[in-house]
Amino acid sequence: MFITPAYAANGTAGLDLMGFLPMIAIFAVFWFLLIRPQQKKMKEHQKMLTALEKGDEVVTQGGVAGRVTKVGEAFLTVEIANGVEIQVQRSAVAGKLEKGTLKSL
Repeated sequence: MFITPAYAANGTAGLDLMGFLPMIAIFAVFWFLLIRPQQKKMKEHQKMLTALEKGDEVVTQGGVAGRVTKVGEAFLTVEIANGVEIQVQRSAVAGKLEKGTLKSL
């Protein structure tokens, strides 16, 4: 009397693929527009950091530009002015400059 009758489903078996299709499409777009380019950029940056050698001109994430004078495992010694050297972590290097850039600054 108080219990409603249970009806069988209309032939679908629980999981409806068409319901998940928009979610899958959004994830695919998210992957190709955001995640994949960021991973590629990180891989290129890591490759640049491992290829740094003495004499390269670099700029740090703080905006300090200088020439690499010593290369260590985790730290670099960067000459930012004549006779002024600082030590920075490899990961703090934002980019490698073209040769001669420091002279034009």
